[in-house]
Amino acid sequence: MTPSDNHNRRDVAIVTGPAGAGRSTAIHALEDFGFEAIDNLPLSFLERLFSSDTTTRPIVIGVDARTRDFSAAALWEALEALSAHPGLNVNLVFLDCATDTLLRRFSETRRRHPMAPSGTPLEGIERELEMLAPLRERADVLVDTTEMSPHDLRAELGRWFGQETVLGLSVSVQSFSYKRGTPRSADMVFDCRFLRNPHWEDHLRPLTGESQPVADYVVSDPNFAGFFDKVVDMTTSLLPAYRTEGKSYFTIAFGCTGGKHRSVATAKKVANALAEAGWQVSIRHRELERLPDGAGLKRMVSG
Repeated sequence: MTPSDNHNRRDVAIVTGPAGAGRSTAIHALEDFGFEAIDNLPLSFLERLFSSDTTTRPIVIGVDARTRDFSAAALWEALEALSAHPGLNVNLVFLDCATDTLLRRFSETRRRHPMAPSGTPLEGIERELEMLAPLRERADVLVDTTEMSPHDLRAELGRWFGQETVLGLSVSVQSFSYKRGTPRSADMVFDCRFLRNPHWEDHLRPLTGESQPVADYVVSDPNFAGFFDKVVDMTTSLLPAYRTEGKSYFTIAFGCTGGKHRSVATAKKVANALAEAGWQVSIRHRELERLPDGAGLKRMVSG
């Protein structure tokens, strides 16, 4: 399937995830982006919904454990059937979230958990996460909402499904700190901790990899050029294959100790190289987003 073929197909986003991960927020956001929204549609109705529907407006469908006849196997089977439809471009959007955050969010609602009506919310959350695990692995778009506000989630979905997104394969390049774990949504992860660390240079420590002095320092490492060339060469050779296989989104992550210098500079340089090669690229610096000035806010990269 070529990108031009994708242009002629109707976008279908199936949104799921554990209760409290932000499904309703995601559906409302996609509705604002022009999607027709249907929530809690019984899975047995999914195929019938598109069997005689000739409209081309993109559609978002929310399903979770409360949906009638829901199971991971049933949704998987429905996704396979829809994906075989020549007129549809189907993506499973899985909203993931850490257990303690789900517990806090669910406790705030003071409602019984649908997976543990006579048990504790924690029991329900653990059952639901176990049940949804195959769908998390199957997801085309995986969004970890653990530290996201509704505004953050909306912005993240806008990056994937907003007007600025072109059809074909969209590439996200991210930087992160290993102290806070690898991004859950990463398809490919590179460790930059073998590079010289600007943190140990007094004049560079307060700066970030976004600054030219830090970028120059990172690039001047004798090991950088070979690493960079091989990463770009491998990535640009693999991306067309992923696109041919029908993958719509691909996330490449670069990590270092603090997520402030080496990973940021490397992610920025790789993102620019991929954009110059013609790919639709967005960049996010996860740890810089925690800084007061929001230096790591997501943005698109132009070639």
